[in-house]
Amino acid sequence: MATTSHARIGILFLHALPLDGRMWSAQVDLLPDSTYAPTLYGHGDTMREWATAALSPVKEERMIVVGNSVGGSCALEVASIAPERVAALVLIGTNARHRPNPELHASALHILEQAGVEAAWATFWNPLFADSNAEARSEALQLALSHPSEDIARGVSVFHTRPDREALLSKLEIPVVFVTGADDTAPGPESSARQTGLTRNGRLHVIEDCGHYVPMERPEAFNAILRDVIGGV
Repeated sequence: MATTSHARIGILFLHALPLDGRMWSAQVDLLPDSTYAPTLYGHGDTMREWATAALSPVKEERMIVVGNSVGGSCALEVASIAPERVAALVLIGTNARHRPNPELHASALHILEQAGVEAAWATFWNPLFADSNAEARSEALQLALSHPSEDIARGVSVFHTRPDREALLSKLEIPVVFVTGADDTAPGPESSARQTGLTRNGRLHVIEDCGHYVPMERPEAFNAILRDVIGGV
């Protein structure tokens, strides 16, 4: 979804694996004329290419960049490319630190190639939801299954080859808001708290009864956080 407003502040939503821009359906009306929620798989094979493509259609001078998981990594890359345009970052289930794990990368690609998206979902992404959030889990699975395995594999490789952006956190003077589900394990509350401590202007929100996909699992709680960020900029 994208609109072409010349409002002073836009909002750019960057999705998690193995989902797409539709995961933000509960958030896109918060700034309805200045909202962008691209689907990233077709925009290249590196995080830099994804970030450049995501940034391209945004008409507003300044923006809030919101990312979940790999989308959070992409949000950090946007801040690296165009720091003068980013008014705030909201990073959900995001780990700015990257330590390559070739075995996990290869395993995910093998399952996607040999068994398909549904098998990879069961192995890697289904366990990241809180047990109580069956409706969000089902909706997310349908989004994942709407993409060919090649697209998801590209996303997996972009995630596993992303640059380490932990050092960037301490350089940012803008608000950096970390959001994590209390039940998330990727990276989870402890890692999110550690990263918040590295920032100059960081805040941490831990959402109870929630896993990795906070905007889908607990949209009301997340939207309240996002309204505060919008009001602050």
